[in-house]
Amino acid sequence: MAVTLKRVDLTEAEQLLALRQQTFFDAFAAQNDPVHMQAYAEKVFTIENTIAELSNPESEIYFALVDNEVAGYVKLNFNDAQTEPQGSEALELERIYVLEKFQGQKIGKYLMDYAINKAIETNKKYIWLGVWEHNQKALAFYHSKGFVVFGSHPFKLGTDNQNDLLMKKLL
Repeated sequence: MAVTLKRVDLTEAEQLLALRQQTFFDAFAAQNDPVHMQAYAEKVFTIENTIAELSNPESEIYFALVDNEVAGYVKLNFNDAQTEPQGSEALELERIYVLEKFQGQKIGKYLMDYAINKAIETNKKYIWLGVWEHNQKALAFYHSKGFVVFGSHPFKLGTDNQNDLLMKKLL
C-alpha cells in the first residue's frame, strides 16, 4: 500500500468539507451529545469556511491518498494562520484525520511524519497541536511521536465547554 499526499485546491473544497464532517463525527460523536455535535457542525462545517481555509496562503491542507482514494487529511498552519499565537518559529498541526476504514494502516503516522518534516524543512523550532483532553487514542499517538503538553485552551462544541491540551515537539 503506497500513501501519497496531494495538496487540496479550491476545486476540491466540497470533497474536503465532506471529509472534514465525516472524520470529525467518526472521531467524536460517540463521546459527545448529538445536540452539541450538530450545533458545532452547522457553525463550522460550511463551504464558506472551507474555501477560506483553502485560500489562506499561510495554511496548507493535504489529502492522504491510498491507490488514488482519499484516506485522510492534514492541515498545517504557519505564522498568523495558527489558532494560538506561537509566532514564526512554530508550525501548527491543526488537523490530522484518517477515515475509519483506513485506520490501522499507518496513514496517521505518514501524515504526522510529513508534518514534522515540513516543520524541519521550514526551519521551525517546534511543531504544536491541540487535542481534546479525553481523546486517549490521539494523546497516546502524540506522546509516542515525542509531543509533550505545554498548556491548554477552551474548545466550545456547540454550547459544551471542553478543554483541549496544547502539545508540542521540539525540533
